[in-house]
Amino acid sequence: MTKTKKLINNPDDIIFEMIEGFLGAHPHLVARKGESGRALVAVDGPREGKVGIVIGGGSGHEPAFLGYVGRGLADAAAVGNVFASPSPEPILEAARAVNGGTGVVFLYGNYSGDVMNFDMAADEAAGEGIEVRSVVVTDDVASAPAERAHERRGIAGDFFVFKIAGAAADRMASLEEVVAVAEKANRSTFTMGVALGPCSLPQTLKPNFSIGENAMEIGMGIHGEPGIGQGPLESADSVTDKLLDRIFAELSLSPGEEVAVLVNGLGSTSQMELYVLHRRVKQRLDEKRVLIHRSFVGEYVTSLEMAGASISLIKLDEELKALLDHPCQTAALQVGSVVPESGASRSAGMEHRKSSHPAAARSGSAPGSARSQAERPGGEVTPQIVAAMFRNVAAAIDARKDWLSELDGVIGDGDHGITMALGWTAIGRALDQVNSDDDIEAICKRMAKAFLDSVGASSGPLYATALLRAGESARGRAGLDAAALVAFIEAAAAGIRERGKAEPGDKTMVDAWVPAAEAAARALREGGSVVACLKAAARGAEEGMNGTAKIAARKGRSSKLGERSLGHMDPGAASTFVMLSAMAKALERELSETADG
Repeated sequence: MTKTKKLINNPDDIIFEMIEGFLGAHPHLVARKGESGRALVAVDGPREGKVGIVIGGGSGHEPAFLGYVGRGLADAAAVGNVFASPSPEPILEAARAVNGGTGVVFLYGNYSGDVMNFDMAADEAAGEGIEVRSVVVTDDVASAPAERAHERRGIAGDFFVFKIAGAAADRMASLEEVVAVAEKANRSTFTMGVALGPCSLPQTLKPNFSIGENAMEIGMGIHGEPGIGQGPLESADSVTDKLLDRIFAELSLSPGEEVAVLVNGLGSTSQMELYVLHRRVKQRLDEKRVLIHRSFVGEYVTSLEMAGASISLIKLDEELKALLDHPCQTAALQVGSVVPESGASRSAGMEHRKSSHPAAARSGSAPGSARSQAERPGGEVTPQIVAAMFRNVAAAIDARKDWLSELDGVIGDGDHGITMALGWTAIGRALDQVNSDDDIEAICKRMAKAFLDSVGASSGPLYATALLRAGESARGRAGLDAAALVAFIEAAAAGIRERGKAEPGDKTMVDAWVPAAEAAARALREGGSVVACLKAAARGAEEGMNGTAKIAARKGRSSKLGERSLGHMDPGAASTFVMLSAMAKALERELSETADG
């Protein structure tokens, strides 16, 4: 496969280097807040008595999301890795920074990783006394039928929802009013897209999906998720008609009504082509005698260098028109003229609301047990061996990351291996900080925080919850015997089911974790040792992984594919097998070395 070309340095540094460049270019608009380095806040925007607007999502969609931070639009953005949700920490930092005492609204696209991470941040913000409401954008008509519109992805229609909610907040609307108008804008917005060529992730420099030389894909997601079907490339007018026909099937428009139009380039489509598409959009609306109140043509929500475009329509009433026209000033969008706030007075007014709650408070190392080591239940799997097992997982994930990303490229966005490698590299660093006083629960807490803070995406909350639940199962123990090890695995599996709200048969990592836990429990009932139980778990995960190829996806990003996902293994189930296999190998090695010693 031919590699792509990008102007990058170390791909692992690309997010922070992008943020550094963005801040250097727009210091009058945006500043960085918090310790994560990923919370960007409007210099002129957040203020006392105003509802705060926090947006966010994965990088690679620029100018979304950081480009929409500024007066009259978003007060802050939380920046994730490429095509991956930000973790809860920068989201929480953003919420703290924009909290003016009247509540904060989170706005983001409907992806499982974003939902989980923003929900976790909202829970933590509530614990700090910040009232948070969330509005999830669901404009992609290709990703679910009308009767399941709540399941749809959020794509370029984010732009309209962000703009309207930001304007309402800037007009000092109440929290309830901002939420209501954001939900109204979301219900009124419909998007369809077409892809002509793939994008590539900075870490792989490989196309993240394949498409024929003379083919196009209708309904492609903005992370490269397959759409509703491929077909031969058609003329601009024909493609525009296909997109609009799907939109018009749901968007009822009568003569004299008004819309706003967004013709959005996905990364490598020329302005010339986008205007050709807009020409046909106007022709079709003219036929319906529907008026265009305002048009936006260009790159607003991209997919790295993906070739293609999307068309969004929002049906307007007088309220939405006024908010769409409300002045704003951001790096990516300026409407009208804004009257700037005094930066000094605004900052002083917000300063007292900054939380003193450190990020480490949510998952830092737990204090040691009050009981002596001799009084604590033991087992041959000591904290040191647990650390060795997870170090081996980090090495195994790094070795298999390309394979995991290739699996994900077929039915997802191609970043699963990259995401897992980032998380497990962070865990490796956290394990280097383990000291002799750390018990198994404390080690798991260190790992959970490291994974969550470094990854975000859906894997971050899922594995952070799994590690925390597993650690809790070992609370007060000096080591794990076979029964405690099985409980450890069962708790991890239960945590993933709880956080992801997925069940066996949904084609997710749960389809590997549940049979792994069940196999470990059977081995225990048969009198198996700790090694036998963990090897059984790995075999169960392998069977579950292979079984996902026979399942049509019902959860996660590949759920939009339905039957098209048949024949392909779930990448999350595959990484589960890699993890449990690595744990079993390390445990057997460590116990063998201990016996020899």
